[in-house]
Amino acid sequence: MHIEAEAIVCAVRAHGEHGAIVRALTPDDGLIAGYVRGGRSRRQRPVLIAGNRIRGDWRARTDDQLPGLVVELIESRAGLLGEPLAALAIDWVTSLTTVALPEGQPYPRLYSALDAMLAAIAAAPSARGWTAALARYELLLLAELGFGLDLSECVATGQRGDLAYVSPKSGGAVSRAAGEAYRDRLMRLPAFLVEGGQGEWPDLFDALALTRHFLERDLLHGHAADTLAARERLLTRLHRIS
Repeated sequence: MHIEAEAIVCAVRAHGEHGAIVRALTPDDGLIAGYVRGGRSRRQRPVLIAGNRIRGDWRARTDDQLPGLVVELIESRAGLLGEPLAALAIDWVTSLTTVALPEGQPYPRLYSALDAMLAAIAAAPSARGWTAALARYELLLLAELGFGLDLSECVATGQRGDLAYVSPKSGGAVSRAAGEAYRDRLMRLPAFLVEGGQGEWPDLFDALALTRHFLERDLLHGHAADTLAARERLLTRLHRIS
């Protein structure tokens, strides 16, 4: 096995006295684990930070052997970790990516979306500027893993306009007219998820409530559900500033 690719560091775990096991998302080979010799050294620690973009060289003699990994930093996002909201957002999206994706399966759209999400965190003047990107990333991850929501038309009538709700059972959109009598059983569909744009805080929180429901129901079970604690820490901070 030999893979050389750009990647986004998603998880780092100490291994042995000096090494580290790193999981990173690549555009064409998906999530790949590798052992970095000296990964806990002063020189390597600033490189092996979740969210950093690296060039990785993975080599193994057999397919079932943990590859050795040599890394070179392309773009550091370590400076964002001094900002509490940015640090919580990076912790959540990289943790979600690590636990949700099977290793070795390509997800080029997720790689691009994760890189764009991290770039938005770095560039936006406030958290409202990247929270919509977070909701869209969670929706895309659900879709890429086979649990996508159908927000294109009303699941009851086929109507494409005035979509206002989502069925928590089917994941299908429901028009305002069809859903009004059942609104207490439905989830609100923020317009920006259909029409684009950023959304105001109430819409953003509705979007994150929507994605949380389906992440928890369809993907994050057992040990993987523990990662939702990182999401709750992020949501708590977002509510404080909204």
